[in-house]
Amino acid sequence: MAIAQTADFDEYVLEVEFTAGSGTFAKVCGLTDFSVSRTNDTGSSMVPDCADESLPYYIKRAVTSQDISISATGVWALANHADMRDWWGAGSTLNVRVTNAAVTASGTAGDPEVETIPMILTALNNARTKGQVVTAEIELQQNGAATVTDIPA
Repeated sequence: MAIAQTADFDEYVLEVEFTAGSGTFAKVCGLTDFSVSRTNDTGSSMVPDCADESLPYYIKRAVTSQDISISATGVWALANHADMRDWWGAGSTLNVRVTNAAVTASGTAGDPEVETIPMILTALNNARTKGQVVTAEIELQQNGAATVTDIPA
């Protein structure tokens, strides 16, 4: 039996460039779960069958735009408290980097390895429950063109 090679939890990495333009990215400590959603927005047109216009129309679709969003949850680590509050408060766009370290280690030339996405921190939520530590939940929305870096040939 051949088992699929996959990325482990710690090999899928989310980092933020808290100082815009610095090229220095840092993990947001405490965010233990995150998901990246990539969507194609489409427009559609109804196209008739010219040989028999009584037939239902065909739908022709085209991609009109692409969007990436990230949701993350975890605990509220004090290490990034100021950075996250400042980002949210400024309403600014910062670069977010998503790296698949399994691809870095075992991929082949041309495999997408890193996505760098300009993003806005659109939601920053904290919650407390007696007997537990403060938790965090964030939402990030793309604001500009993403860059994909492939493993070089």
